[in-house]
Amino acid sequence: MEQHSLPTEVILSHPHQTIGNLHLDWSPQPGSYLDLEGKTYTVLERRHRYQFKSGRYQLQKIALYVQSAKRPDDLNFVNGNWMIGDTTCRYNARSELVRCAVNPSGPCAGCRSYEPVYS
Repeated sequence: MEQHSLPTEVILSHPHQTIGNLHLDWSPQPGSYLDLEGKTYTVLERRHRYQFKSGRYQLQKIALYVQSAKRPDDLNFVNGNWMIGDTTCRYNARSELVRCAVNPSGPCAGCRSYEPVYS
């Protein structure tokens, strides 16, 4: 299946204003990070905008609502997914939004609750 890029409007949530229009070849989900003009943003919401054409609705544009963010230093790409924290720990949430239940704000280094994951 061929991946097409769609026009994407990037909208800052507060103050509410458009900060860019671009074509993306990936579909950012809420919680994803997006770099735009040297700044990093977290995607809060994604909306699809459709147009009725030739008797059917076609996806015309994506709107991403974002806020300024700092990408975590311990963000890792594991098996096709972004995850925060030490992924060798049993308590890691395997999420790009939350590190773990024990120490959600981190850091993982030196955490007294660390337990290695055994396969």
